[in-house]
Amino acid sequence: MRRYDQRPRAARSMRTRPLAIAAILVMSLVAWGATGAPPSSGSPRPPGATVTVAAAGDIACDPDAGNYHDGRGTGTTCQMRATSDLLMAMRPDAVLALGDNQYENGALARFLASYDPTWGRLKAVTRPVVGNHEYLTRDAAGYFSYFGAAAGDPATGYYSFDLGSWHLVAINSNCGQAGGCGAGSPQEAWLRADLAAHPARCTLAYWHHPRFSSGEWGSHPSMTAIWQALVDYHAEIVLSGHDHDYERFAPQDASGNLDSSDGVRQFVVGTGGRNHYATGKAIVHSVVRNASTFGVLKLTLRPTGYDWEFVPVAGGAFTDAGSARCH
Repeated sequence: MRRYDQRPRAARSMRTRPLAIAAILVMSLVAWGATGAPPSSGSPRPPGATVTVAAAGDIACDPDAGNYHDGRGTGTTCQMRATSDLLMAMRPDAVLALGDNQYENGALARFLASYDPTWGRLKAVTRPVVGNHEYLTRDAAGYFSYFGAAAGDPATGYYSFDLGSWHLVAINSNCGQAGGCGAGSPQEAWLRADLAAHPARCTLAYWHHPRFSSGEWGSHPSMTAIWQALVDYHAEIVLSGHDHDYERFAPQDASGNLDSSDGVRQFVVGTGGRNHYATGKAIVHSVVRNASTFGVLKLTLRPTGYDWEFVPVAGGAFTDAGSARCH
């Protein structure tokens, strides 16, 4: 049975309770142990099993922000408690935190005060990627300290793992800190080697900055070579955040051309709780967009395909759902 933290809704900010913070740090060290391995989340699903993944980015407000309100937020900001309640009800096999998981700078004390009482209730099954706000703390030290071995090597920030029949790849889209994202960079070379070594029928990749986006920050051509590697190895899905909205694209090649046979489908899911950004004019092959609803993307990963569903927080009316087969 997977371990979920059942801390009550009334959990309060740790920033005024140094003794509590110290206690949590000690407990974390005990839980992780001397090897640095993450706490067990129960028996892994066997190959061939259907698994459930939940994902979103741009999550937890700065506990010093004026709209934090002791973690309650407002109707339009700081809804990390509401989105984490979706996860608690869903009980996914894995949670993919898509970067900018803690504002404003990802310091450890902020993670403990804001992210930990909410999304941290599912820390034992969380496999995160790092966002640009985490790097506002030198070397994203707070992020790597909080997530430990589950976040990969702090020197690179990318890693991969298997879940059910699927291969999942966590990429560091902060290209300067990762040593580059272009063709021939250490990360791109690692990705190609990793995909060659894991010839799963179905592959999912995720990172923070979207290759394609109609949102405020737009598309990131810096991820073109990474996308090309995924196309070459017949990946199915890319998940990103950064733009605080939800957007689903048709399958595309690395240049943004529609490609229903070998293309990769991208979801932007920057709806984890921080706030929303308005979307601009839809770029080519954008299928669905929403910039007013907090929620998480639920993916049911089957041996030969997948289902997707955007699940809104209580009171939210927007949703999006569908199914597809793997290449």
